[in-house]
Amino acid sequence: MFSSDIPGFLEELKKNNSREWFQANKKWYEQCRADFELFITLLISEIGKFDRSIGSLKASDCLFRIYRDIRFSPDKTPYKTNFGAYIARGGRKSEFAGYYFHIEPGNCMLAGGIYMPSKEILKAIREEIFHNPEDILAIIHNKEFRKVFPAITGEQLKTAPQGYPKDWEYIDLLKFKDYNLVRPFMVSDMKKKNFLEFVTETYRMMNPFNEYLNGIILQVV
Repeated sequence: MFSSDIPGFLEELKKNNSREWFQANKKWYEQCRADFELFITLLISEIGKFDRSIGSLKASDCLFRIYRDIRFSPDKTPYKTNFGAYIARGGRKSEFAGYYFHIEPGNCMLAGGIYMPSKEILKAIREEIFHNPEDILAIIHNKEFRKVFPAITGEQLKTAPQGYPKDWEYIDLLKFKDYNLVRPFMVSDMKKKNFLEFVTETYRMMNPFNEYLNGIILQVV
């Protein structure tokens, strides 16, 4: 599936995170980047078969840069040690729920949902869950869904958000600041012939959750 050794490059970059090393290995990076972009192109095509909202995207719309913004960071290492892409309507900077693909040795993941939503979007999601909990419960309690995504993940408040009863039956669903789904994978999985199919099927299972969130977000943005 991948012709270049992306994990190997990222491991070496982590050990040698400097401009000098990066420039000396620029061709290796470019090979890995092109390989990653090709995979994301294929993935967009596959996801587009069940999520039409991302059908017009190009890989370049979704890929994150490897260069870190170090202006206000105490960590001055110049490069990220992962390859990431966010596939959602509008691309990587989208406010919509989407599909995140992340390669990082020791922390590879397929993720989705919505990360760090605006106050307006977060409020709308909480309101919808509070007034119509059966809709999200039908998705997250589905047996097939739970096999892949046992639980929603994301940063949570320690108590009920303001304006909601603390003793509400599903109050834990309102405590989230992010509504994410995560499925880890191994670097070795990338070598398997069915890896694209595995990733696609994971995102297919995620799709109802994203559709639910995006239905709410569309009322806000």
